[in-house]
Amino acid sequence: MDKGVGMIGLGIMGSAMSANLLKAGFQVQGYDVVPARRAALRKSGGMPRATLAALAARCEIMVSSLPSVAALAAVAGELAAAARRGSIVVETSTLPIEVKEAARARLAKAGVVLLDCPLSGTGAQARVKDLVVYASGPLAAYRRCRDVFDGFARAHRHVGVFGNGSRMKFVANLLVAIHNVAAAEAFTLARKAGLDAELVYRTVADGAGGSRMFQVRGPMMVANDYSDATMKVEVWQKDMQIIGEFARKLDCPTPLLSASAPIYNAAMAQGHGMDDTGSVCAVLGRMAGVPQAAKRRRARR
Repeated sequence: MDKGVGMIGLGIMGSAMSANLLKAGFQVQGYDVVPARRAALRKSGGMPRATLAALAARCEIMVSSLPSVAALAAVAGELAAAARRGSIVVETSTLPIEVKEAARARLAKAGVVLLDCPLSGTGAQARVKDLVVYASGPLAAYRRCRDVFDGFARAHRHVGVFGNGSRMKFVANLLVAIHNVAAAEAFTLARKAGLDAELVYRTVADGAGGSRMFQVRGPMMVANDYSDATMKVEVWQKDMQIIGEFARKLDCPTPLLSASAPIYNAAMAQGHGMDDTGSVCAVLGRMAGVPQAAKRRRARR
């Protein structure tokens, strides 16, 4: 197959996926509205493009990782005008399904296929290729993209019709939201009880009480350092809102998700908007009256 792929959006996730695609031997062309991100792609061995149209003219398969509804609408409009017929756009963002449906319809008129392919995994997991792709849409288009998925993810699954990828991601993110706060609550209880947080991490992570969120975010909770954000609190607020609205439309109760939401809101109010969502541990620590330890070396995973 042609080893060229386009990356639209070079933020935390897009830059990590680009790096892994480059390691896998792909020629990665990338576009981002932020010039510094394009420069970083060039430094890592990729080929930045100054405009989205320039990228679309050169790539048959493009992967988009976008921060907002407005960004996807803008990208879909530009690609509808510039992309080649038969091109495929692998849309990995977490956004409302109706927004993705609108983008799919707009691109279809131009002969471009949009796949709904959200990712399971944090930015830290993306760096080490520990992602799972929930792919949905036409099976033939999915099959054309399998080598690309193999380049940046450890696994990928076709989960059915367009939109099922997002539905699967909402279910997964509900668990992430709850497990992240649960891990933070556990570390807070441990500190309140006088236990060493790093010892707790090493002891609990592999047991029945462990979880992927405990394993992934545990080191930053031990270190009390949330500055290397793999998912920023301010971005996560958008994801929480999407999941909540999705569940409400289905009349499905989500009491544990609802219970976790105020902790994330408090993280925003306490100035953690640009920090990793693991910072909910600092929020609970303050609530418990646990002294906030100085930043320290993170526990090794």
